[in-house]
Amino acid sequence: MDSDSKQNNSGTVRVWADGCYDMVHFGHANSLRQAKSLGDYLIVGVHTDEEIANHKGPPVYTEQERYKIVRAIKWVDEVVEGAPYVTTIETLDKYNCDFSIHGDDITTTSEGVDTYHIVKKAGKYREVSRTQGISTTDLVGRMLLMTKQHHTYLGSSESYLPGFDCNVTNFSQNPLPYTRVTNLLSTSQRITQFSDGKEPKPGDKVVYTAGAFDLFHVGHIDFLEKASQMGDFLIVGLLIDHVVNRYKGGNYPIMNLQERVLNVLACKYVSEVVIGAPYCVTAELLDHFKVNVVVHGSTTILPDENGADPYMEAKKRGIFQSIDSGNDTHTDTIIRRIINNRIEYEKRNKRKEIKLA
Repeated sequence: MDSDSKQNNSGTVRVWADGCYDMVHFGHANSLRQAKSLGDYLIVGVHTDEEIANHKGPPVYTEQERYKIVRAIKWVDEVVEGAPYVTTIETLDKYNCDFSIHGDDITTTSEGVDTYHIVKKAGKYREVSRTQGISTTDLVGRMLLMTKQHHTYLGSSESYLPGFDCNVTNFSQNPLPYTRVTNLLSTSQRITQFSDGKEPKPGDKVVYTAGAFDLFHVGHIDFLEKASQMGDFLIVGLLIDHVVNRYKGGNYPIMNLQERVLNVLACKYVSEVVIGAPYCVTAELLDHFKVNVVVHGSTTILPDENGADPYMEAKKRGIFQSIDSGNDTHTDTIIRRIINNRIEYEKRNKRKEIKLA
């Protein structure tokens, strides 16, 4: 870092980032990861619902939800609630920050004014690369359609998948649904960037949980925080797309396995992720990861394909625990918000598409 960036008295480079952080996803997390890499201490300002509604249209998540999710991102050191929509020198000075960062996409007020024009003019602005293949606009669009157009179909299955409907006539060769995101190119480098790369220390109590973790939201955050408190090292198993579709049906999952892995890895409560974990928690899995506790939320546990309890082995060993996060937000909750406000969100998406054109 250039010496002229270190303007605060401590010599620590303090970085300011701000935004709506609505429908928080790994693209937001990646911009904050890049922001943190430019300094030592990252402060994130989050706009209020009122500010967002004035400039962009109604947010999907409430401001309290957005504050909580941003605080849970592993690279964030501090969150400022109710940050102004236009970034000013006064804001940077108030929080003793050296400069402000944003992605290389356009951000303007309702009047079309660059929200960073003041800090840009003062030379206190840095830019990071926007993460290709993901956007809040795209996610809202997937939910507004409520179709399976974000799915592709690979392979075959011996049996019909409950809740799965596709335009095929031969169900003896029914293809399996995988959530398709054509612009997302997940790489080992990206996963490495998001992962801590740490293993459990000797004597650590290892906790395991598994699920879809689709549209990563405050319900997931509260659950994972409680799960992490059950031990020292939390491992999250991410189910593959067609398994999620089998037990949830409809157009689930909204986000594919690659997207969901990055979302969960960005959470500070998570130590490790199993990519494509089995639905049934087997003896082999428990032994391989030396699991001490297996946790599940308060939602109903659906049986495996063969009718068996997927947590039978953990229960037999006496290491299964059900925990209540105290938060009843589910992926369905978020989708209902989108559908109930369909007209407003369609308008918002249209404005975004025009601006990016």
